[in-house]
Amino acid sequence: MNQQNESKKGKLAEVAKVFFKMGAIAFGGPAAHIAMMEDEIITRRKWMSRQHFLDLMGATNLIPGPNSTEMTMHCGHERAGTLGLFVAGISFIVPAVIITLFLAWLYGEYASVPAVGPFIAGIKPTVIAIIAGAAFKLGKKALKSWELGLLGVLVIVAAALGINEVTALLGAGLLGMIYFYFKNRTDEDKKKPVLPKRQFMPILLMQGTGAVVAKITTIKVFLTFLKVGAILYGSGYVLFAYLDAELVTTGMLTRQELIDAIAIGQFTPGPVLSTATFIGYQLHGFWGALAATAGIFLPSFLFVLLLNPLIPKMRQSKLLRGFLDSVNIAAVAIMIAVLFEISMESLGDWRSILIAILSLIVTFGFKKVSVMWLVLGGAILGYLLHLV
Repeated sequence: MNQQNESKKGKLAEVAKVFFKMGAIAFGGPAAHIAMMEDEIITRRKWMSRQHFLDLMGATNLIPGPNSTEMTMHCGHERAGTLGLFVAGISFIVPAVIITLFLAWLYGEYASVPAVGPFIAGIKPTVIAIIAGAAFKLGKKALKSWELGLLGVLVIVAAALGINEVTALLGAGLLGMIYFYFKNRTDEDKKKPVLPKRQFMPILLMQGTGAVVAKITTIKVFLTFLKVGAILYGSGYVLFAYLDAELVTTGMLTRQELIDAIAIGQFTPGPVLSTATFIGYQLHGFWGALAATAGIFLPSFLFVLLLNPLIPKMRQSKLLRGFLDSVNIAAVAIMIAVLFEISMESLGDWRSILIAILSLIVTFGFKKVSVMWLVLGGAILGYLLHLV
């Protein structure tokens, strides 16, 4: 019994260490975060198979909340059970919250934040290499047939046309599920299909906001961000639209303050939703920051806790297996689409192009180099080239 307890504590400590470190260096948004996880969790530590990682990634894209943060929770659950889920998520979130809280204090005191442009300019091109490496490895595993390849191409086209990511993923999943179900029925002896006992669809409970109260309380801040966390799909730009509706139109925040908060979330490591910490501080000080952070991330813990046990059952079901394979290839396709967008935004001069090329060489040529060193190296090189 003592050995079991020590083993469990050891795994929890390992989970905390891995995701705290990752949260401190995870720049570049969800696609880059998941790429870092693939390198750390699958390639280096072998906590699970690449196929199961793909299954988790595909399913996570279909529920509200920050995808990369939810993936940390799934990985923590695989390594150390239910408690590992919470330890992983909290460990990943904490570094960004601490940094954002400090920047919020600076902003409140001096109405400005430190100049970090040159460092971020160096990190962005390294993110391109990180995502490219993960998309290549995950794509090889997800690409099981020419039909899935065609489906992936269609998702990339859909993303390029501006179709919502969740819509594209769901559409690909349903199309693939129907196609592969009937294809398997013709290729194999007809057997009674294993129907899912539980339906895979998150239930969202939404409650409209009431009248705006003059006094902003800690509870008000918590409930506002809890609602956003429960219904949020998409990137930081989508988060801007949600918060604009909840905070600016109700008079709780000015639009300029919201723009500054989103900018802070973009250049701090870890989840972009740490923006909530910054806004919470502006609304109600330290306790407002904690309330906003807890509110926006709490739904993700609950969604993942409910979803995680269903994924192996989905893989066992003939009907849902095609759905999962299709969503997996669609998730990789979305990563490729994001890679293209980031490349267009980031590669604007010779400095960024040089850093991107060097990062790609390290990623594909020196596979044992940790992503952490790649990110730090890109930041330092960005600063040094800025001086040229």
